[in-house]
Amino acid sequence: MADDKHVKILFRLYSSILEEMAVETMWAKVVNEERELYSLDNVPFYLPVIASGDIVFAEFDIDEQMLTYRETREYSGNSTIHIILMSDTANVKSVGKSFEELGCNWEGLNDKYFAMDVPAQVNYDLVRARLEELRQQDIIDYAESCLGEGH
Repeated sequence: MADDKHVKILFRLYSSILEEMAVETMWAKVVNEERELYSLDNVPFYLPVIASGDIVFAEFDIDEQMLTYRETREYSGNSTIHIILMSDTANVKSVGKSFEELGCNWEGLNDKYFAMDVPAQVNYDLVRARLEELRQQDIIDYAESCLGEGH
């Protein structure tokens, strides 16, 4: 994904999933380089309170030697859901695909964990119903790490 329109941004935020400070880098599109504004272009694996499409302020940090997140300036309305597979027989790809059918995007970290982006225009009631159905069947557990305003 690295090109002249994308940059990597370092995030250091407390993760309620990990129950500790999390460090993660994310791809972002340059919105306004002079004002140091960037639009997040992938789904965070661990970070709370941010979602793809959010506009963030990031500046070069001399200690980190890279662009570093400072604050969110504009929320996209998208949501980030973190999902862990609880069943040994569940397949991350098939579970992820079941959410694609509802209009969601996802990125797998490994064969048991993935992060899901729920675009603002997707009916979150349908997504939550699917999440709860799979949770009740002991197939997954999930965290609503960042819910967009309309969700």
